[in-house]
Amino acid sequence: MASADLRQELDCSICLSIYTDPVTLTCGHNFCRVCIDRVLDTQEGSGAYTCPECRTECQERPALQRNITLCNIVGSFLSTRPDQEETGIFCTYCIHSPVPAAKSCLLCEAHLCDNHLRVHSKSPEHVLCDPTTALGNRKCSVHKKILEYYCPEDGVCICVYCSAGEHRGHQVEILDEASEKKKEKLKNVLQKLTIKKVDAEKRVQSLQERRREDPVKAAGITERVTALFRDIRRQLEDLERRVLSEISRQEQRVSLSVSDLIQQLEIKKEELSGKMRHIEELCNMSDPVTVLQEPDTGDVCDTAVTERHDTQVRGARDLDVGLISGKLHILSKIITGINRGIYVSEPTDLFLDVATAGDTIQISGDRKTASRSPNQKRPVTPERFQCNQVISTRRFSSGRHYWEVDVSKSVRWRVGMCYPSIGRRGDQSYIGGNKKSWCLCRCKLGWYSQYSVLHDRKEIWLPDYIPCDRVRIYLDYEAGQLSFYALCDPIIHLHTYTAAFTQPLHAALCVGDGCITISGGVRSWER
Repeated sequence: MASADLRQELDCSICLSIYTDPVTLTCGHNFCRVCIDRVLDTQEGSGAYTCPECRTECQERPALQRNITLCNIVGSFLSTRPDQEETGIFCTYCIHSPVPAAKSCLLCEAHLCDNHLRVHSKSPEHVLCDPTTALGNRKCSVHKKILEYYCPEDGVCICVYCSAGEHRGHQVEILDEASEKKKEKLKNVLQKLTIKKVDAEKRVQSLQERRREDPVKAAGITERVTALFRDIRRQLEDLERRVLSEISRQEQRVSLSVSDLIQQLEIKKEELSGKMRHIEELCNMSDPVTVLQEPDTGDVCDTAVTERHDTQVRGARDLDVGLISGKLHILSKIITGINRGIYVSEPTDLFLDVATAGDTIQISGDRKTASRSPNQKRPVTPERFQCNQVISTRRFSSGRHYWEVDVSKSVRWRVGMCYPSIGRRGDQSYIGGNKKSWCLCRCKLGWYSQYSVLHDRKEIWLPDYIPCDRVRIYLDYEAGQLSFYALCDPIIHLHTYTAAFTQPLHAALCVGDGCITISGGVRSWER
């Protein structure tokens, strides 16, 4: 009874079998490592991880601790438990009480305990094996004889009659020898799979570390952007106060100037009114002697005097728009500061390297456009592509950068990035056709255009319709990300490759027809 209770305690609640490599969660419950890993994988992205036993939740994926004590208990239990009990197969000839079988005879199709095994025939045709219930599977379905050989040509196990019949002339192998060969192959496969698993575990660990780092990076960027906008608001408010103060100051100055001029003109107007009354009186006199003896009043319409007053009116102070505009010019400095706070525009443009251009590619004078053209009769050099392809003179080995391409005048093209060590001859020299390059492709199938991304000859087809006349390629070297975007409204993210870059990267163009143009320069972001 105690043994049965212990047996139940050693069962995993997920697979209901004896623990295999048992591990413990933080809540104290134990599971097979493979079983709980599968459960946690299904909970990925749900926002919480839950223990299958007690439903205890935790926000992050729990670390699995190997339960060494439980491992030892399971190992001790399995080593002390008879193998025969595990199989559940009993001796065919012990009819009065069930006795566990020690071997099975393929010829007799019977199970034998240790006692009956001692008196069993030792002749070669009586083939013994570990206890098994699948005795029929060890005999030929046609001749009902024991399977003794393996035919590699047909991939089947055969009996002696099969080898002399339909498999005559085939290079058959003894079953045990063929089994050992296959085991060796399986061991090699297992070794490769183990290496891949270790690599996958390392990549998972790296991604988990990156996932933990991302919130920290996001918090840092958020703090920088918040500080940037806070500083922008402070500068704008200060600039607004200064500009409004200057407008107010100029308004007061202009108002005083105009008031002074108005006062002068009012005095002049009174003088003119007095002269006008005196002249009217003279004009109304009937005595000519009095009129003639009156002193000359002068030319009241003196042109010089009139022009002087007009000049004074025109010269009245006005708002100094130039000074106000000069103060507003500080806005450009603020915008420049914003640019520096977010990204740095590199002065160096992206140019195509004529020395790498294939002989059917023509490069424009500004080295921005690559066109499909007849034989250019360029000399054959190690760095020149044999195909219709060209790369940039500039290379990127760090930082974040993007560049854009106008593909509106080409139907068949590839754009992307590659290592400088990419091959220059043969079909594998095309970008995307090897491990050293990544690209976005467009091909024409009748009236229909199809887009895809390509790396190491592995092609991923993109959605059917992409309104794409301009393409953006974005590189984050340290993060190992290369992304492609269609520059439409809104911008469409097409695909992102993730890789551990080991060499600098060049921009690369492959022109199937028409021409492709690099638009503008390359922009680089500060980290």
